[in-house]
Amino acid sequence: MSRIGKNPITIPEGVTVDVKDGIVKVKGKLGELTQEFSDIDIKIEDGIITFERFSEKKDQKAKHGLYRSLVNNMIEGVANGFTKQLELVGVGYRASNQGQRLEIAVGFSHNIVFELAPEVKVETISDKGKNPIVKLTSYDKQLVGQIAAKIRSFRAPEPYKGKGIKFVGEQLRRKAGKSA
Repeated sequence: MSRIGKNPITIPEGVTVDVKDGIVKVKGKLGELTQEFSDIDIKIEDGIITFERFSEKKDQKAKHGLYRSLVNNMIEGVANGFTKQLELVGVGYRASNQGQRLEIAVGFSHNIVFELAPEVKVETISDKGKNPIVKLTSYDKQLVGQIAAKIRSFRAPEPYKGKGIKFVGEQLRRKAGKSA
């Protein structure tokens, strides 16, 4: 059996989980998420969710752990939410936001204006003497990760000086420069 798939999930207070016709609906204080599933049996008993597969086929083994992780992330998201922080490293790199509109200056001739989804809350932190930080918060883990990756792709960190947009706490592989 899948090590991840056989772990049960306990439903926290304030979260409701509904399973009908191959769709899981999770509702909590932060929002509502839905996920389709197939080839897996999802049972809810006494506030505990268990996942069982019908056979030992390779694709069903893979889906066993996958759907358990997806449902767990949905429950954690509507209960607590997810946060990603991006750091802009470089001279003159700036970030600002007005509502759902993020404006980034990362060394191009024009600023990059990025319109965010309404489910994602954005906050920019600019302290004197420190690199600007863009903080993304949402109840949908997949959406936050996708938007953070898109913002990082505007100016990925380069390996020589480390300039660019990186995740807070990310370790970069640095290279030595030219040797004379």
